[in-house]
Amino acid sequence: MTSCERWTLRTEHTSYTVRLSPDGPWAELDAWGPLGVEDGPSALDWSRRTHFITPADAAPAEYLPQGLRPFTGADLVVGHSGHERGVWWEFAGAEQHADGLRLAFTDHVAGLRTTLCYATVPGTDVILRWTELTCTGDGELRLERFDSGAVNVPVTSGARLTYLTGQWSQEFTRTQLDLRRGTFTMGSVQGVPGHAYAPWLAIQDAALPDDSTAPTYGIALEWPGDWHMTAEAEPGGSVRVRAGRIPHEGAVLLAAGETLVTPRLACAFSPDGLDGLSRLWHRYERRLSGARLQRPRKVLYNSWEATGFDVEAAAQLELAKVAADIGAELFVVDDGWFTGRADDTAGLGDWYPDPAKFPQGFGRFIDDVRALGLGFGLWVEPEAISPDSRLHAEHPDWVYRMEGRPARLIRNQLLLDLGRTDVQDFVIGTLDRLLGEHPVEYLKWDMNRPPTERGRPGAGPADRLDLDAGHVAGYLRVLDHLRAAHPGVTVEGCAGGGGRIEHATIARTDVVWPSDNTAPLDRLSIQYGFLHAHAPHVMSSWVTDAPGVFDPRPRSLAFRFVLAMCGVLGVGADLRSWNSTQRAEAARWIARYKEIRDVVHHGETHLLGTPEDPTCGVQYLDTDGPRTVVAAFSTGRLDGAPLVPGRPARLRLRGLDPAARYRDEETGTFYGGAHLLHYGLPFAWSADHDAQLVVLARR
Repeated sequence: MTSCERWTLRTEHTSYTVRLSPDGPWAELDAWGPLGVEDGPSALDWSRRTHFITPADAAPAEYLPQGLRPFTGADLVVGHSGHERGVWWEFAGAEQHADGLRLAFTDHVAGLRTTLCYATVPGTDVILRWTELTCTGDGELRLERFDSGAVNVPVTSGARLTYLTGQWSQEFTRTQLDLRRGTFTMGSVQGVPGHAYAPWLAIQDAALPDDSTAPTYGIALEWPGDWHMTAEAEPGGSVRVRAGRIPHEGAVLLAAGETLVTPRLACAFSPDGLDGLSRLWHRYERRLSGARLQRPRKVLYNSWEATGFDVEAAAQLELAKVAADIGAELFVVDDGWFTGRADDTAGLGDWYPDPAKFPQGFGRFIDDVRALGLGFGLWVEPEAISPDSRLHAEHPDWVYRMEGRPARLIRNQLLLDLGRTDVQDFVIGTLDRLLGEHPVEYLKWDMNRPPTERGRPGAGPADRLDLDAGHVAGYLRVLDHLRAAHPGVTVEGCAGGGGRIEHATIARTDVVWPSDNTAPLDRLSIQYGFLHAHAPHVMSSWVTDAPGVFDPRPRSLAFRFVLAMCGVLGVGADLRSWNSTQRAEAARWIARYKEIRDVVHHGETHLLGTPEDPTCGVQYLDTDGPRTVVAAFSTGRLDGAPLVPGRPARLRLRGLDPAARYRDEETGTFYGGAHLLHYGLPFAWSADHDAQLVVLARR
């Protein structure tokens, strides 16, 4: 084996080539892009003339420890007793198979074997990367940093980073930054990915236009715990991005013979800009859904915004009857159904229906809902516990706490230590009981507080506990049990809105809740950012009466329905206050949604414009049929219409056959494909007409 050995991984449209560096014992990226990009001198190659740094510091390395890469950011930092803090390894061999690659490196002095792992995902252009760290010596190792991998992108004058930012009720705001030199980092230490940043990043050359012609590289970290992504504009004209877990206790101890496996880092390349990259992620998430993708996502009604904690059987049934009349298929009772839950100060942990709220019995209530032709669903928050609950009185040691320190309340609640097996067993038993005793077909899993005093008294020194990984493992174990034991139940992932949305959660749930903010213009921006990273078939979206939190401009009922139809449609308004005209309009929209939801959930998505534009939209192209669905929105001025002459707004569509003809199924208007691609689909907005759903059939 020579130092110039190369390995290439190929997906449907891309290739990823790694080589052993001619300058040291490490692997580095040789080429990544469209198929065939590896045929020629590497665009990431460098002169190997370095000044005041080492060759490893300037290399496009796939993964390097601190000992070999001392200055410009290491992916692995290891402390070990009696030796220097660092790792200096040798190449120990490669194993390549049809859909993967493993490269091993060993440090016999430290007693560490590091294996870089790669896998292609069939039917997608995604390459998964992770690292396996094995302690091969007699003493334990202290892993202070152990990223999943690093991604190198060649740029000419800095990188344009696109990422998703926000806060509670403002998640998934698309944000951009030109990084010419220096370091950019984002992440979370809240025990979940958090509302401030999503574990997703897109990288482009800042010198290229921000359009569908810019080659775009993307990464997403599969980890529902503490995490980081760090981009560094390095000497030599490249940007290197590291991503991985953050150990909550500062380090993870690896005993002799033990192996730590890092979270998977999904990597994707598109030659078609951010819009093209989004479709790669959508295709990947459809694969993560597996056979569950073929199960229609039902139109639900959720009672939270109508009744809050004031859950009472008669009022809930009144809502259910109206929901059934307008075409809903599921009725979900949110927070407030269980014993002691009159507000957010009590009840969590005691998951039994409150007999005072269901005087004829919970079973009779569910039967009455189902008799309306509706499926039945429940909200739960399995990780949460109220201090005055019976569960807390019986098991005070089950909560995160530090001996001798006050227990801090957030939303008047504490958090269960889901890293404990007995706590996991309790949660599994509780969910099995609820789903076994009652015909519940929809479960909304919420989580409304991060861990604060994250300790486990009596379990030994805190720095020897990997509590973050333990909680993640417990969370995933419970979800895996739900999937195996209750495969027919639809599971929704939620954490105070979009606080825990990443690929591990998406692989185990059916839908996720992007934000608690359901106001129309706010939600338009949230969903625009969300669809850059995640697929429509997992995006739960409701029609409500909620006013805007950040943008209070009123929008029509049509706007709210068309917006919610861009994902998985739900309704959360107080239907009792809607008049007959509003209910009839809602019924028409729901009927239309049922006709096109297969295209929305299975088709190829194009984002048309942005919410900052006067007109924007989302296009869904049926890849197996003749239909194209366009959801269009007016967000700007009307330019005097209809009092002065003007032309309709237009959205240029994408992905159509320019030689074909397309018929608007509602109006009967015909358009040439070239017309729709060049001029666009026209929309005549007015004060009363601010959104439109168009279904085009190819003829």
